Amino acid sequence: MAQQHEWLDDVGSNTYADQLAVGFRRLRFSAPLESEYLDFVRDDRFELQRTALIGAIVLWCAFAAVDQLLIHSQERWWMLAVRALVLVFLLVCAFLLVQRKYTQLLNPLSIACISALGLGASAVIAIAHRVDPHYPYEGLLLVCMAGYFLVGLRLSEAIISPLLMLSGYLLFELMVGISTPLLLNNLLFLLFGNLIGIVGCYLLEYKSREHFLISRLMRVLADHDSLTGLHNRRSFNRQLERLWRLAQREDVSLAMLICDIDHFKLYNDRYGHQGGDAVLQQVGQLLAGAGRRPLDMSVRLGGEEFAVLLYDISPGEAHQRAEQLRAALEHLRIAHAGSETAGVVTLSIGVACLQPAQGGALGQLYEQADKALYQAKSQGRNRVVS
Repeated sequence: MAQQHEWLDDVGSNTYADQLAVGFRRLRFSAPLESEYLDFVRDDRFELQRTALIGAIVLWCAFAAVDQLLIHSQERWWMLAVRALVLVFLLVCAFLLVQRKYTQLLNPLSIACISALGLGASAVIAIAHRVDPHYPYEGLLLVCMAGYFLVGLRLSEAIISPLLMLSGYLLFELMVGISTPLLLNNLLFLLFGNLIGIVGCYLLEYKSREHFLISRLMRVLADHDSLTGLHNRRSFNRQLERLWRLAQREDVSLAMLICDIDHFKLYNDRYGHQGGDAVLQQVGQLLAGAGRRPLDMSVRLGGEEFAVLLYDISPGEAHQRAEQLRAALEHLRIAHAGSETAGVVTLSIGVACLQPAQGGALGQLYEQADKALYQAKSQGRNRVVS
């Protein structure tokens, strides 16, 4: 079932690419990714499962009317009572699902509804077979198919309801004394129908998981620089606007560090573009560790220019963080014979720190950091200016 994704060879290592590479034949991801996938499935299929439940209620009522047309003995009232009990249960579940605050109950309630439909239908069929052995039982297979395909359950969840339904059907039919040949014929039909449903449900979930990984990977590739793995300018602009608004609401400061590799063109001229790419990657690794909080962000703006966004930090702390980055790169002692500043690769960093709640425009943060970077370069490079 695993497919060859040759294009993954050109993608850097990340959670989604690594999972695609190793496969998931047992329909299971690594623990953190599995949790993310389950959240994705629950949110993605919420409307589908609510709609399916409404459809199930309508069909259940329609079949209750059919029962009254097919069965004319006293048994039809027992059949109606069973349908009424199941209908009440479905209505309670529908009431809970109409309110989005119970989304965590979506899958358990869906399984419970399918199981109730299956067991209820099994009981109705068994009651009908007391007076009419030819009463149609094939509707049970429709309930199973709904669990496999229409409700959007995963295979491990969808298989629960058919197992309960088949067990209930066997028990109810034995209680009413249906003939053994007819019972075996019906069970074989239902079993083979469920096997087809299991295979189909497996294929659907496999494709769903593959789609999840590829779509998340495409999002990562769209928002990240392919060489360094840092966020790109597009992602930076979106995050900066979001953090600016958040800092306004929470009345905290936002700092920006704009970093530029000193004399990078001279480095490329002397060591070649492969050597230059290696330096960019090393700088990217340093900057990736600069963000220590969930809302912090490291970015490659383009060429040899990088930026770091730091949320809720004082000007002094931001300056100190920038100085640590500058010193860390210098400490790597990456030879740069063409540098007019030092014999190693160095960084110039401009730092700006603003409190959005005190007024001012979003663009001021970038402008001030850029001016500080210009001063760092004009003062001899390999330094931090705030």
